[in-house]
Amino acid sequence: MLKTFENLLITRPFSTFHFQFSIKICIFAKKITMSDSLIIIPTYNEKENVEAIIRKVFSLPKEFHILIVEDNSPDGTADIVKRLMIEFPDRLFIEERKGKLGLGTAYIHGFKWALQRNYDYIFEMDADFSHNPDDLERLYAACHDGGADVAVGSRYVNGVVNVVNWPMGRVIMSYYASAYVRFITRMKIGDATAGFMCYTRKVLETIDLNNIKFVGYAFQIEMKYTAHKLGFKVVEVPIIFTDRVLGQSKMSGKIFREGLFGVIQLRFRKYKPAN
Repeated sequence: MLKTFENLLITRPFSTFHFQFSIKICIFAKKITMSDSLIIIPTYNEKENVEAIIRKVFSLPKEFHILIVEDNSPDGTADIVKRLMIEFPDRLFIEERKGKLGLGTAYIHGFKWALQRNYDYIFEMDADFSHNPDDLERLYAACHDGGADVAVGSRYVNGVVNVVNWPMGRVIMSYYASAYVRFITRMKIGDATAGFMCYTRKVLETIDLNNIKFVGYAFQIEMKYTAHKLGFKVVEVPIIFTDRVLGQSKMSGKIFREGLFGVIQLRFRKYKPAN
């Protein structure tokens, strides 16, 4: 071994050998930071939560990467993320948009970003800790080990409601909104409006993302229903949903109306795989 190394130094200039050795180190370092999973977190005015949620995800035993899709928050959310990117290079990324363009378009932007890279499992998660990062590994296991194509972090499984700190009126509205979706679409998913999700790469490659129409919470229904209609296996993983403590909810009457009337449109649409 030593003789071979000496011959290598004699027959090749040291600068060439050093360059090749450096390249191998860089490649090895890159492999260390690779992950098969990307979490997409849309943000608008989340300065109170964004650093804590990023640090919590990066503390998990499994390695996840995070893409923040930032809609030009006036509160400085983007500056916090950029500072953390120095601490977490090759794990934390940001895509900045020009304004508040809607939840659905943020996720579509993130999905396309993920598909251009080597991620096999793509997650949706809120920044406000209403989705517990500890449940990410359970969603991952449902797809990676359990054979699901889509895993839904569900608040409503087998008639049980797992919601903390929500006003009763909002719990009732959310629960019966999902019941309404099941009635119209015949899709057997207890929490049709859930926004805590894991998609396999195959699903997002098959869905025509340019044909997804809704931008509010109806987007969540549309994505699940499209996956269902295309024959993918959608499973629910029970979670406990906790209402945000910091920051403000993005729910509005317009978003609610989109979900109410948009479901009927979904029922009669034709679904084809992306070309």
